[in-house]
Amino acid sequence: MNKTAIPPISFGVDYYPEHWPKERWAKDIRLMKEMGIQAVRMGEFSWSRFEPEPGVYQFGWLDEIIEMLKQAGIYTILGTPTAAPPAWLIGEDPEILPMDSRGERKGFGGRHHDCMSNHHYRSAIRLLVERMAGQYKDEPWVIGWQIDNELGNSHEDLCMCPSCERSFQRWLKVKYKNVSELNAAWGTVFWSQEYNDFSQIPAPRTVPTMHSPSLELDWKRFTSDLVNDFLKMQADIIREISPDKMITHNLMGFYDKTDYFEMAENLDIAGNDQYPTGYYFEQPGQPAWEVAACYDFIRSVKKQPFWMLEMQAGATGGKLIGRTPQPGQLNLWTSQSVAHGADAIVYFRWRNCLYGTEQYWHGILPHSGVPGRTYRELQETIRTLKPVMEEMKGSMPVRQAAILFSYEQDWALQVQPHHPDYSYLYQVQQFYRWCYEAGIAVDFIREGEPMEMYPLVFAPLQYLSSPEQAERLERYVESGGNLVMSVRSGVKDRCNACLPGILPGPFRKLLGITVPEYDCMWAEESGLAAAPRAGDKQENRKEQDRESREGSVGKGAIWCDCICPEGAEPVLLYETGMYKGKPAVTVHTYGSGKAWYIGCVPDEAAGEWIMKQVGRECGFMLRNTWGGPVEYAVRQNDREAFLFVMNHSGREQTADIPEEWGAQRQCCLQPYEVKIWKRCRDHE
Repeated sequence: MNKTAIPPISFGVDYYPEHWPKERWAKDIRLMKEMGIQAVRMGEFSWSRFEPEPGVYQFGWLDEIIEMLKQAGIYTILGTPTAAPPAWLIGEDPEILPMDSRGERKGFGGRHHDCMSNHHYRSAIRLLVERMAGQYKDEPWVIGWQIDNELGNSHEDLCMCPSCERSFQRWLKVKYKNVSELNAAWGTVFWSQEYNDFSQIPAPRTVPTMHSPSLELDWKRFTSDLVNDFLKMQADIIREISPDKMITHNLMGFYDKTDYFEMAENLDIAGNDQYPTGYYFEQPGQPAWEVAACYDFIRSVKKQPFWMLEMQAGATGGKLIGRTPQPGQLNLWTSQSVAHGADAIVYFRWRNCLYGTEQYWHGILPHSGVPGRTYRELQETIRTLKPVMEEMKGSMPVRQAAILFSYEQDWALQVQPHHPDYSYLYQVQQFYRWCYEAGIAVDFIREGEPMEMYPLVFAPLQYLSSPEQAERLERYVESGGNLVMSVRSGVKDRCNACLPGILPGPFRKLLGITVPEYDCMWAEESGLAAAPRAGDKQENRKEQDRESREGSVGKGAIWCDCICPEGAEPVLLYETGMYKGKPAVTVHTYGSGKAWYIGCVPDEAAGEWIMKQVGRECGFMLRNTWGGPVEYAVRQNDREAFLFVMNHSGREQTADIPEEWGAQRQCCLQPYEVKIWKRCRDHE
């Protein structure tokens, strides 16, 4: 599409005019205008109003509200309403309702009560989306479409009905060509599970014991493809009818049912939903580094600025209610998303709903509809931040490191998680937090993407491996890159079958180690001590000793690899247990670069120590304070750079300002305050 066709929107709001009397619409629009709102998202749950009966389409009310918004200078982003199929459609075909892993059909109600492979359902969607796209193809104030809403949400592993099972069988036939190849790849000889035909292969419904890990992994791959095909079906219709409209979807950070890198290929702009206080079970909220990781991840799926399609504006709530944002937090959260690459912020929601499941999912206006503190705070945020956002539109954060992210690794570890306190995402986020605390900015990349522009790459849990992936990592390190890998690397092939060789499998040469034995530690943990390193200069050893607290640097838990070096140098040693004195962390010089292997799950103290060693090796300038509440982030374009300094605490903080940002070397930040510096890049 022609990206210049998208107006430079900075602030919007999610609005549900169908929930309110028409007499209220004009007042809402006036308040939006006074607040500085430039766009609304609406329609994503309105199927029963758009099509109250089969084939009876009613867009008059939507035409009216779009025109009213237009007269106020406010644009519209329309949602396709396929997240909530109406009762009449379920009555026509009850098999649209999804089936769970126990073989039971879910009932009507809530949302996403749908089977995405159901042909009747897809046919009804095509007709509706065609009508909607045709209705607004020539309306310039409808600037784009959000496909569905939070695809993959509200399901377990999606639907397991006979229709999905047949689709899965067809998917497997395309992948494996013949059933003999599948039997060999999955090892179905185990427990006499060999198949004579693809039609015999089940969806992974509940069984007396457990399904094959290979079947379960392929099911997760299939369901991800199914969701992405569901989105593509709608996007293709809209692009055919109105190619000038942008297409987006509200992704959900690290939500893992669907491969967002693949989904993003069908989007013009990646969207994100973020609720920093979290749900009731996450109170008092997500730490700042975890929220930052979500933003960096969503930006990375398209390698371009993203839009916040749902930004928290009030307390979260279903049956239980979360914390109300404190004064200043809404501005802080908005600024943090912008600092990490958001070009537009759409707040959820305009007004608290009077009925339905989300009565207590709070928005900008309370149930009364009377503007209060939230409205005024966001009004001021828009007033002060909008000019800055317009200047930095299209700019990108500065990145120094990359984390290799793989949904397939995540899914494989979900099938066999090894330890209740460990997961693929745990390791990804641990590596991200090390970078965040050290002041190292991060991109996420998927397998096969270029790595050479990053001095440092983390490759967590390369559990599923291949010779091709090992060769890519070898070329990166050999050319001067620094690579950090974790436990459980080189364990399996891509079909989720264990490799017959010695761990770490195809990464053995690169890492310069073998792992002949390992231990899932459960409640145990081991101390970790700095190892003397051959060739270290005396002053480096003194610095290492000083930081290692007389040898001990922290603890390792959850998993313990017994590492035997084959050219690698020990960096940390186990202090206790059956592996006492053996390497826990190693580094191997390979070509012009270095490959680090972390054979346990370090605690925070050990993680800080490791990150400092790796950071120095890369030549990074690291933050002096680890775990502090002040965050620094930079966005830049060819002309200008912008520094965001953010206080994530409820107390006053003093922040150091880097010399290149001007004469002021320190600044005082009030609770939740944000300050922004700008400088010209002409002389860099």
